[in-house]
Amino acid sequence: MSRKIIENPNSCSLVHTMNIIGNKWKPIILYLLGNGGLRFGKLLLFIPNISKKVLTQQLRELEEDGLLIRRKFAETPPRVEYSLSEKGVKLLPVLRELSNWAVNNYQDIEFETCKIL
Repeated sequence: MSRKIIENPNSCSLVHTMNIIGNKWKPIILYLLGNGGLRFGKLLLFIPNISKKVLTQQLRELEEDGLLIRRKFAETPPRVEYSLSEKGVKLLPVLRELSNWAVNNYQDIEFETCKIL
């Protein structure tokens, strides 16, 4: 499955940003990694509606875009942990503002407090 990219002939920064993080799962993955590194299995537990294939694809794209770091440990069985890169950490305030927007504009919904925001 290839990445869905919105054409951006004028090099608009917002279109570029949305091409990187603007899908269903990436902001949630970034949010979860905001508390520190997680293994693939933990991410699957925290996002029960995502398939292994889609999670793998999303993690690869986030790594390719420089938003997360994939750390492979030389152990048996092999262990891989994902964490935010410096670039990824800089996105956390943006996610915080998106969360605040939802709380302020949808007051009829009782939201849980986001742990990292």
